[in-house]
Amino acid sequence: MKTDSLFYRLFQRAPALVFELAGLEAPAVGAYQFRAEEIKQTAFRLDGLLIPPPEQPDAPVVLVEVQAWPDPEFYGRFFAELLLYLYRNQPPHPWRAVVIYPTRAEERLNARHYGSLVGLPEVRRVYLEDFRDRPVTGAGVGLIQLIVSEPENSLTQATQLLQQAHTASWIDWSPAQLADFVETILVYKLPKLSRKEIQTMLGLINTDLKQTRFYQEVFTEGRQEGRQEGRQEGRQEGRQEESVQLALRLLRRRFGAPLISTHEQQIRRLSLEQAEALIEALLDFRTPDDLGAWLASQETPPI
Repeated sequence: MKTDSLFYRLFQRAPALVFELAGLEAPAVGAYQFRAEEIKQTAFRLDGLLIPPPEQPDAPVVLVEVQAWPDPEFYGRFFAELLLYLYRNQPPHPWRAVVIYPTRAEERLNARHYGSLVGLPEVRRVYLEDFRDRPVTGAGVGLIQLIVSEPENSLTQATQLLQQAHTASWIDWSPAQLADFVETILVYKLPKLSRKEIQTMLGLINTDLKQTRFYQEVFTEGRQEGRQEGRQEGRQEGRQEESVQLALRLLRRRFGAPLISTHEQQIRRLSLEQAEALIEALLDFRTPDDLGAWLASQETPPI
């Protein structure tokens, strides 16, 4: 997952998907936290770690790694990270390790050194190509299939997934959340198309987002404040204020906390075009640091 934030976001949103892919029993997965963790005094970083709550000592700690390219040294580093984590942290839980490849072609196994280790019952190797033709039993599997789909089939597959979401009982996924992930996956898979072009070709995404209560509340509030400002300061400034207010509300909801004051001040200084670009870009933000990097790239006026 060092190169693909899609999996990080997906497993953060749906930790049960890791267990489903690996064929493991999922003990109270709703209580799991998915995070990255650095091992002190080393250069190792665990990019995907599912941590169960302390009151469930029998639930496993799960180390997750997505390896998207061939690397002959991967398993040496992977097992070194795993064992060093267990040594340093002494978790009160059992452990599992899940390695995820797009296809078998990416795997490079030095069987002489690591063959017996990958054969341990605690270790599972997952090849996403095996899920391409499986029935879609949930939003997570549908998104995995979209990630590994051929680019020429991606738009059709994405449309079918969004349509299926209306009739399937995927209670823990709202239309807006699913549309967010689908759109982000397509941006990665179809880099020659802009986000607006993808939205237009799919058609369903804008409709789904705008029909959600969350979007309607945020957008309505933003328009009302923007119109008030517009009456006082003129139409152009009103549109700029409307976009800024919408961006601020979406960001607060996305991060679940107030924004850093310097970030908020920078956002309020954005032009209309920049504010509209931020509304599109924030769908890809995972942390306030992502927002900070985006603002820095805009060369906003100093505060």
